[in-house]
Amino acid sequence: MSAKKWEIPYRPVTTEDYPDTNTPLLEAVLALRKIPEELWETFLHPSPDAMGDPMTMTDMDKAVSRIHQAIANKEHVLVYGDYDVDGITSLCLLTSYLRNQGLVCSAYIPDRMEEGYGVNRQAVEKFAAEGVTLMITVDCGITAAEEVEFARSLGMDIIITDHHECRGLDLPKAVAVVDPKREDCTYGYDGFAGCGVAFKLVCALSGNSQEMLRQYADLVAVGTVADVMPLIGENRFLVQAGLTKLIHNPRPGLAALIHKTISPGKELTASSISFSLAPRINAAGRLGKTEFAVQLMMTEDRTVADQMAQTLCDLNAKRQAMEQEIWADAVKMVEDQPAGTPIVLASDHWHKGIVGITASRLAEQFNVPSVMICLDGEEGKGSCRSYGNFDLFAALSACSEYLETFGGHALAAGLSIRKDELSDFRRALMEYYFRRPPDDTPDLQCELHIGDARLLSPVCVEAIEAMEPYGNGNPKPLMCITGALLESITPIGGGKHLRMKLRRGRQLFDAVFFGHTLAQTGLHSGDRVDVAFTPQINRYRDQKSVQLLVTDIRLTDDAPICRRILSGMNPAPMEVPELAPSRKELGHVWRTLEKANRPITFTVSGLAERTPITLVPGKICACLRIFQEVGLIRLTEDADCYTVEILPHQGKADLSKSALLRYLSHR
Repeated sequence: MSAKKWEIPYRPVTTEDYPDTNTPLLEAVLALRKIPEELWETFLHPSPDAMGDPMTMTDMDKAVSRIHQAIANKEHVLVYGDYDVDGITSLCLLTSYLRNQGLVCSAYIPDRMEEGYGVNRQAVEKFAAEGVTLMITVDCGITAAEEVEFARSLGMDIIITDHHECRGLDLPKAVAVVDPKREDCTYGYDGFAGCGVAFKLVCALSGNSQEMLRQYADLVAVGTVADVMPLIGENRFLVQAGLTKLIHNPRPGLAALIHKTISPGKELTASSISFSLAPRINAAGRLGKTEFAVQLMMTEDRTVADQMAQTLCDLNAKRQAMEQEIWADAVKMVEDQPAGTPIVLASDHWHKGIVGITASRLAEQFNVPSVMICLDGEEGKGSCRSYGNFDLFAALSACSEYLETFGGHALAAGLSIRKDELSDFRRALMEYYFRRPPDDTPDLQCELHIGDARLLSPVCVEAIEAMEPYGNGNPKPLMCITGALLESITPIGGGKHLRMKLRRGRQLFDAVFFGHTLAQTGLHSGDRVDVAFTPQINRYRDQKSVQLLVTDIRLTDDAPICRRILSGMNPAPMEVPELAPSRKELGHVWRTLEKANRPITFTVSGLAERTPITLVPGKICACLRIFQEVGLIRLTEDADCYTVEILPHQGKADLSKSALLRYLSHR
């Protein structure tokens, strides 16, 4: 059974709230996200006008001037990247462009296991000896002040393009530092991934953003989505354009990977990138084989593309097996750490490339920030993941005296540390966490409380597909239905997943709950449940039906609906069939009150236990309010308890005078 804390809107939404539209579900979501109505069209269908002038980025003019000089002088240029999806796509994008300009352009990604993240002196020295006169970083370099100075001493110029957090205005002394997160950057949008910054650079170099979009939009989309950048503003346009290219005209490598990972006929979305393409590209970097991913992105040979795509799939399968071993190990170690505190684990037998995934799973599982550190002798390298709104980068900054190096974002970061500093770092991080804990935000925040089954018609659900691409900053709309009847629940996929049929009012819904077993939920057919879900269109043999993709499920808490009814609010239309009492049921509740022969103080569940027939608490509350409206009882509330007192009356009361009963009867 779910232990997550939910937050749901007090008032259910119905079609009556949006009487003048054919797309009530879409409009409800847009309104709740506080997108002004006049901007709806721009948000749903962004135009090329969304792209800003790249030359307004601070230092972009210096970067363009130096690269044009390199082209004119036929210099040997190096593009230096990172081993994750963003770094790989950034490197391939810029390298491809520069080679198309006739440059001798080397591409380099440091070995994850041997060199770690970012610019390192050994690589700088190696390429300086090979005659490189200009190095351009992508997706890294913003903290490489010492390495930049070393490169300058060897006669090498450096241009930094990055998107990570800057440490104030204390930047590396490079020819140019292009990072939208610079405090003095004038561009006006800082949500780019590293590949987004690299894309703006080639746009500035070429002077033709539309042509660059035609050539590189697929790489930008993959890198942006994989790096969990916000899919709002300019990113939204870039990813939309990239998805179109991925569907209709991807580069050979990505076409081959799509063919091997996404079923024919299945729609390619941002989620497809996140869960199908990105893990396989990342697997190469995690296992120290980035050259395969780079070759996949750069090749024009379809045979090579197919071979590299299969290689990445094989590497991903290997990564998954290793991840399961590390996860089992980490879960055992967590048992020895204080509950509710940041998790800091270290081991000398974990794979450096995989601990980041485990750190993410730990953070999600235990609702706290997590740090996984791989030890090699006296040195350790770690991956960090946040939880909630805890600023991980700020926390590491506060604990930096115990770290050799660190860098990253508020949500994800990396670090290096000496083994003998582990205890002090763990203590310092814990102290910082308790001084600045994340807000007590719910685990699930449902945007819409569905009170009318018509909102979940195929037409309404299909309309919200216009909100794609979904991702950070524009998540899939999370909705909920409360008090649904669980008509059936069936294991599928070898027992790893669940298929359900849910009835709410007169409407029957199909639902699937991935990654959960029957034993984990503890649910049975006939239970009344609340369901948090994202609706989606299931397209099968030219037929469209609505399927609820379940995020979480729990037994129904009747208190909210009871409070609504007893406070004078009417049930939502979809709730009426379950809450409208028959004359017989009204009689049973009345006789329960009469039998007591005195005022009754009760909780809703307590009163339900007194009735001779089984009635849901909400229906009992409907009965009480009907009696109150026709003057049969006095109802008072004190905290979570109610007191009902029978009032003097003569003869039979005319229940038809109850406004609630009339409302229920006409639905």
